[in-house]
Amino acid sequence: MNAICIKGLVKTYRTGTQALKGVDLSIADGDFFALLGANGAGKTTIIGILTGLVTKTGGKVEIFGHDIDTDFEAAKKSIGVVPQEFNFHMFEQVQDIVVNQAGYFGIDHKTALKDSQEILKRVGLWEKRKAISRTLSGGMKRRLMIARGLIHHPRMLILDEPTAGVDVELRHGMWEYLRQINAAGTTILLTTHYLEEVEQMCNNCAIIKEGEIVLLDNVRHLLTKVPQDTYRVTVKEMLSLDQVRSFNPVKIDEHTLDIEIQKREELNEVILKLAQSGFVITDFHPKGNRLEKLFLEIVQR
Repeated sequence: MNAICIKGLVKTYRTGTQALKGVDLSIADGDFFALLGANGAGKTTIIGILTGLVTKTGGKVEIFGHDIDTDFEAAKKSIGVVPQEFNFHMFEQVQDIVVNQAGYFGIDHKTALKDSQEILKRVGLWEKRKAISRTLSGGMKRRLMIARGLIHHPRMLILDEPTAGVDVELRHGMWEYLRQINAAGTTILLTTHYLEEVEQMCNNCAIIKEGEIVLLDNVRHLLTKVPQDTYRVTVKEMLSLDQVRSFNPVKIDEHTLDIEIQKREELNEVILKLAQSGFVITDFHPKGNRLEKLFLEIVQR
């Protein structure tokens, strides 16, 4: 069974804007799937239809086999949602927000308290369970949103820009947690502007453009289509870039530059050429933006 099965999905707003133009999309149970697109491409409309916030104009949508037109309550119980904007009560305590959410799904208070303890510990918020939510940092608020979305043990978690505004350290911690729940069987649908997240975590992805799916593929397969990788190089002292022009160097600051390496080139040879040009390298790692290049090529066509 697919987690999501969308066929011929159409959405036309009262203004006449056609946000979705016959979208077909299937997401397998247990997948970690990314839905990508520029602002206004149709991502938010699809998520709104899946969650019942937007009424579709035409087409068919099933969530774990439940048609949203005839069996929406069962479909809704199958998903947890982490929206982009914070939409919890800012003057409630952290644990109360999670427990109250469980009540909307018919979970009794005793069970909700027990489950909230486990979930808040897993997202690193147990020590903050009595804190007023508005006092939390931005990263903690994001984790609270995830905890709230998981309290009814959904089979699928929809994440709309879950790491927006979160610093790098917290973002990596959230990645690890999301990997864990996905490995445990939870299907994840992710929208994000951080394409390195897709490279690091997702199995499959789709790109939507002007209301139509223009690409659907396995992430690893997509990355093989990009002819070069970008590496970030930290050096002891910035020298002239003339001798390494073949790498298309971009100076970031006095100790950092980005270079492009063709896949056919050996890393050892690249490092040797930098050293022969006088650079003393202190760090050298892939920047992880191959998918970004492919994405920009597609959306800018």
